[in-house]
Amino acid sequence: MTKKEIGTDQLITHIIKGIEEVKGNDINILDLRDIENTVCNYFVICNGTSNTQVNAIVNSIQKTVSKELKDKPWHVEGSDNAEWVLIDYVNVVVHVFQKHIREFYDIEGLWGDAKTTVIETNY
Repeated sequence: MTKKEIGTDQLITHIIKGIEEVKGNDINILDLRDIENTVCNYFVICNGTSNTQVNAIVNSIQKTVSKELKDKPWHVEGSDNAEWVLIDYVNVVVHVFQKHIREFYDIEGLWGDAKTTVIETNY
């Protein structure tokens, strides 16, 4: 039996659900598919207000995706200091920042050619 292929749209939906569970801020999806030589198809970017909230967002994303899709990230990096945590689901890479670190690195500016979708939140 082969493992069922998880749809990218499904994965992004559950990643966003995980972010919203713990009130992650400023959620953006960058579609990188039309840009040459990218490492993945999508970036999901958000930020928290502290290292505690950043870790809570990361844990919530992993828990939600694991529970709903039975999928685990290929790699997680940056959890130790929780200023910028990267969660790699191969086709989708999630960046969870503290606000000041996000502003400093300006990933949205670096990937300015990407189509950006802003997710509105109600909190």
